[in-house]
This record gives sequence, C-alpha cells and structure tokens, in this order.
Amino acid sequence: MKKAQGPDLEAAYRDNKPGFLAWAARATRNLADAEDLVQDAFAKAVADAESLTDVDDLAAWLFSSIRNRVRDFWRKGQTRKRVGEADVSDSVIAEIVAASGLDPAELAAESELMEALYEAIEELPAGQRDVIEAQVLDGLTFREIAESTGISQDTLATRKRYAIRRLAAALREWI
Repeated sequence: MKKAQGPDLEAAYRDNKPGFLAWAARATRNLADAEDLVQDAFAKAVADAESLTDVDDLAAWLFSSIRNRVRDFWRKGQTRKRVGEADVSDSVIAEIVAASGLDPAELAAESELMEALYEAIEELPAGQRDVIEAQVLDGLTFREIAESTGISQDTLATRKRYAIRRLAAALREWI
C-alpha cells in the first residue's frame, strides 16, 4: 500500500476539484454550497492525513467524503429549500399559474407531497434509504453501488423494491 503524503493529497484534490465541484453543484443546486462542501472535505482530509496512509486512491476517498457531505446536506433539507427558488413577484407567479392552467391548490398539494416524500425517505431503514439516495442523489446504477459497497446487485434491487413499497404506503397514508 502506498503512503498518503501531503503533496499526494493536494495533487488528488487539485486534479479532481473541477469534477468534484461540478458533481457537488449539481447535487446541491448551489455552487457556493458545493464549494463549501468540497473545501470542507479537503480540510478534513488534510487534518486526518495520518489516517490516510493506507489509502490507495485518494481521489476516490475524497469523492466519497464529498458525497457523504452532500448526503448530509441533502438530509438537512437545505437543498429542498433552494430547489426552484427565484426572485419572482407574486403577481408574476399568479400570471404564470393562470397561463399554465394549473390549479394553485394542486401546486400546494404537490409541494406538501414532496415534503412528505422526503420525510418518508428519512424514515426508511438505512439499507433501503442508502439505495434510494445513491440512485436518486448520486445517479448511480446498481452495478456501481454494488462495486462500491460490496453488496450484491440482487440485494440492492430487493432493498429498492422494499423502499418503493414503503414510500408508496407512506404516501397513501398522506393522501
């Protein structure tokens, strides 16, 4: 195994930072938050550099750390609050809604439904929640998840199926 040294860690960060930022910005929908999360992951890596001496792929380790920070960020609901935010006046919104033919009550119900869905995801057992988040948040395939976790694709598919059933039941209760 190779020894992780400061220059190796810095090189892994420097060489992969654009990709890290692009992925984090897409996941958080906010460049400033993405930059904070990426920087935080690097700062943590530098602080814990001694514990990384047996890490063979520092870029993969950094990405994993960033992904975990994005998941924590997502779980805290900060992304949900930012998705779709715009500085648009109420009159413009009313005009858009009227032109679209959408019922404002339906839009409010949809917003409440999404909140109920996020809460239901949080209440899933960890294995099921991890599969849903990995596919939705990270955009990973079963194969990619299996390779990174060591859990078989069949098990992952089963966990997802159970998660979907639980989510559907939770949303039926909400309706």
